[in-house]
Amino acid sequence: MYELFSGGVPGADRATAAASMQGMHALPISWVEPADIANAVAWLASDEARYVTGVALPVDGGMTAPYKIPHG
Repeated sequence: MYELFSGGVPGADRATAAASMQGMHALPISWVEPADIANAVAWLASDEARYVTGVALPVDGGMTAPYKIPHG
């Protein structure tokens, strides 16, 4: 499975895929964790988000950002 996320590198492992995936995000992370998604859902269901309506809330580490900040 990791070969799909690491440019087809034969025998790719989690670390290889993580390095490839990190380059696709504006933040220096490889992927978001399930807890990050759960926290966004919990916030949307809370009173603090009572005036938030009809909005897309991407929790993607900046993957859909139009400009990527170089990091290294």
